[in-house]
Amino acid sequence: MNDSALVRLSGVGKGFVKGRDAISIFEHLDLAIPEGDFVAVMGPSGSGKSTLLNLLGGIDRPDTGAIEIAGTRIDGLSEGRLSRWRAATIGFVFQFYNLMPMLTAAQNVELPLLLTRLGGRERRAHVAAALEVVGLADRAKHYPREMSGGQQQRVAIARAIVSDPKLLLCDEPTGDLDRGSADEILAMLKSLNADLGKTVVMVTHDPAAARYAKRTLHLDKGHFEEKELAA
Repeated sequence: MNDSALVRLSGVGKGFVKGRDAISIFEHLDLAIPEGDFVAVMGPSGSGKSTLLNLLGGIDRPDTGAIEIAGTRIDGLSEGRLSRWRAATIGFVFQFYNLMPMLTAAQNVELPLLLTRLGGRERRAHVAAALEVVGLADRAKHYPREMSGGQQQRVAIARAIVSDPKLLLCDEPTGDLDRGSADEILAMLKSLNADLGKTVVMVTHDPAAARYAKRTLHLDKGHFEEKELAA
């Protein structure tokens, strides 16, 4: 394993119980992702792609093995410490935006900062900067219903980066968008990786989306395989 990896999974096992059956998702999963990487994760339905993101984000815990991210082993943290670590280290981007409809774009972006000790003026400065990065500074006071799907996803990305996280976890971030809007979002993620140095792990079923990443990992039957996508 790469000693300088930002993300390191060692011997991770994860399963669930369905009725009387114990079903294994991973039994001994290893993974190393260097800082500044952009990885697309593909694989068949049920292969554990979303489970992997939940483990990396500290939303779920492994049954066995170790998960270390940015120098912190997270699998043994208390819920309180895990919440604080997640707020400072991880940015999430989901398929369906998960914006609060009664809040403006700026208020949605500010939500992660309410878990920090920043004062109101500092929070507003961070929000303005994040909206500027995603090209929506002029939409700060608009509500989600007043924006297109692509614009809503850009607000979601601004929310994901507003606390300057080390790792962006993206679960089918373009799955609800048309091709043109999807390409805009993917280009933005690529820019965040190339220009701001954000490490990105993106789950996708779309080979066209995966081509924006630096490399693609295929997850199947509890194991990773690195593959080149056909041109």
